[in-house]
Amino acid sequence: MSSRPCIRPLSSLLLAAGLATGLAACGGGGGGGGGDSAGSPAVDLTLSGVVAAGAPVGGAKVSVVDAKGQNLGSTTAHAVEGRYSLKLSGGSPSFPLLVEASGLDAAGNPVQLHASVATQASAMTANVTPLSDALVALLLGTAPAPVFAQAKDKGDLLAALAQPGAASDFLKTLIKSQLTDLKLSASTLDLQGDAGFAANKSAQDLLLEALRVSLTRDAKGLEQLQLGNKLLNTQSAEVQVDLASARTELLKTAGTPANAIGSTLKATTSATKVLANAAALDDLGAALNKLIAQGLNASALTSHALLKGFDKHDGLLLADLAAQLAGYAQNNWQLGRFQFTGCADETQTSATDCARPTVSAPVLSSSGELKGFFSSAVGYNAKNTPAWGLLGNGRKLGFAVVPASWLALEANGVASTGLSAGNPSAGVKLLMRSTGNGATLDKATVQTPGGFSIPLANCGSEWLCISATAGASSAVPTLGMADQLMQPASTGWMGSADTLRGAKYLATHAQAAAQPAWLRAELPTTLPAVARFPQLDGVSASAVLSGSALADAAGYKAVWAGWAAANPDLRLDQVRVVFLMSDQARQTVLVPAPGATQLQLPQITDPVVAGASVQGQQLWLRAVDASGRWYETRYTVQR
Repeated sequence: MSSRPCIRPLSSLLLAAGLATGLAACGGGGGGGGGDSAGSPAVDLTLSGVVAAGAPVGGAKVSVVDAKGQNLGSTTAHAVEGRYSLKLSGGSPSFPLLVEASGLDAAGNPVQLHASVATQASAMTANVTPLSDALVALLLGTAPAPVFAQAKDKGDLLAALAQPGAASDFLKTLIKSQLTDLKLSASTLDLQGDAGFAANKSAQDLLLEALRVSLTRDAKGLEQLQLGNKLLNTQSAEVQVDLASARTELLKTAGTPANAIGSTLKATTSATKVLANAAALDDLGAALNKLIAQGLNASALTSHALLKGFDKHDGLLLADLAAQLAGYAQNNWQLGRFQFTGCADETQTSATDCARPTVSAPVLSSSGELKGFFSSAVGYNAKNTPAWGLLGNGRKLGFAVVPASWLALEANGVASTGLSAGNPSAGVKLLMRSTGNGATLDKATVQTPGGFSIPLANCGSEWLCISATAGASSAVPTLGMADQLMQPASTGWMGSADTLRGAKYLATHAQAAAQPAWLRAELPTTLPAVARFPQLDGVSASAVLSGSALADAAGYKAVWAGWAAANPDLRLDQVRVVFLMSDQARQTVLVPAPGATQLQLPQITDPVVAGASVQGQQLWLRAVDASGRWYETRYTVQR
């Protein structure tokens, strides 16, 4: 049976991309009719909706299972709008259904989100968003992803998805400030089944923009739902809900899920002033795309009125921004919808306001292919057209602190032994850029939340290195994790407060008196499983990773498809080949395409440096998760 044609509005920002991908997004993954769980005659069952995290999650893979774990098919969401439509397969599915969507949000962060469908209808809607994911987690009492992966054995948990009402009502109490600001009625708001929903800066879409939602574990290993005002510069979790306790209470006739809230705040704060004007943000994207389409060169863009408010952004100057946009024009790329990602204010006087919200947008070709991500900070001025404009965060140099873990493997893929810090191990990366704003930084200090200061020195790499000598202006890099990593196991100055989400670090250097950065996610108390770290397909005792393979004239194809399939909530974003020299280390850094599972490396031969020799070779893979954690794997290359 052929599927019915699908007609939908196309984004005004990327009409060409919509035309090129529209057919692929309508239907897909079909095959076979469906019936109800009682075995009535088969009927066509269609599930549709939008995958969004504020902005659309274009190109997301959407899959569906029923209450018995039967696979009902999969499809791909529209590259621009995030819409999907799927004719369910499998004969007579058992309800409720569990939906999973995996993709990259507008900032390039990997997301794995879930939604549910309680009962059967001929045409059903499941919008897959961070809030639908939170709702499913409350109903299951645990993170949805492992349940989806083992759905055939989780029938007892899946049954809870049939009665979402109480959990939905509870979740709305946690975000009541945003609902009030956006004039959304808690009694009528459907968090996952609204057929009219679109990721287009409508009130319901801005609800997603306004919130930071995550599923994590506390210090005792208990699973939590964490919610917060996204436009806080600290990126703190304001409300914490114990998932197991919440499910227990929800299953009671007169249960009180509020007892599961472990935080002082019982509802999130809201960026009231930003939300009042947030609907106009996409006007900026449309104006930038119009400018890009004119094909102006970098010099002309530098003086254009649309960029006049831009100062600097982590060392990126106006000339750099103009060159970036000119490059988009040369490649016929444009920007998808913007998404709020945080607040760049170094001092925030009120939770209700943010003077410089940070934003990101996907960069797309005319065929809808994802090419990269654009990010900056913006400001609002009602007298301007468009009212939102690019400001940058005003920082002369970028500074960030990142929770990171790493695994060391030998050339045959076996874990290395004898490492003093353990394998795997974890810590906090201090990422102070060495160059930017037309200057090079030779040293800095970073003060930890515990009050200790860590000296950093220029080591000829992108980031300053931790220095063993106070006040030194240079250091010799290893290009390994130790260059920037503070590990609780080996750094005596580190305490538990230094590894919590929202922990504040201060960098001081010649170009800034005190530059803050906050830890986006806590450092897990339990090290990640080995399977979480990126690994290459095919590396084994009989197929070791060798220097000769990397130096082959045809290059080396690095493939990580197996790891990617097992970890859809992670994205591999960097490959590095490092040569350990007798004088200092040198590296080649390669960036895979967004969402890629392989990368063709160019021929990589030994560096030729007078008076220096190669002592060893490594290949590093780096992956990131939605919370900004890094997972790095080091292969020791056989020489």
